[in-house]
Amino acid sequence: MCVVAGVALVVIGVRFALWPESAARAFGVAPRPTGTELHTIVALRDLWLGLMVLAFAAWRDWRALALWCALGTLVCFADAAVVASATAKPHALAFHVISGFGCAAMGLACMQRARKKSMIIQQ
Repeated sequence: MCVVAGVALVVIGVRFALWPESAARAFGVAPRPTGTELHTIVALRDLWLGLMVLAFAAWRDWRALALWCALGTLVCFADAAVVASATAKPHALAFHVISGFGCAAMGLACMQRARKKSMIIQQ
């Protein structure tokens, strides 16, 4: 079920990226958001991603954290590209770029921790 849900989310994301107005209509969002619906969608995305990373950290699941950070790195840099093309506000662009590098560093640290844990278990 998790694989099906993951594939569905990827398909939805690709659809919103390639055909945003069609996807918006299909999912009940105004083609050109006029209110706070876009902000609400971003808020929900960030909430569940934040809760997921907190759960992985609480479980000390280093591999999951490393993967989360690797994907987070891509999202941060993609968000930076969106900001650069939309507003080019230096502080917002800097925030996303710095977040991307921070995510990459955390991902590497988590991967090292996962390898270390794996080596201990194998011994």
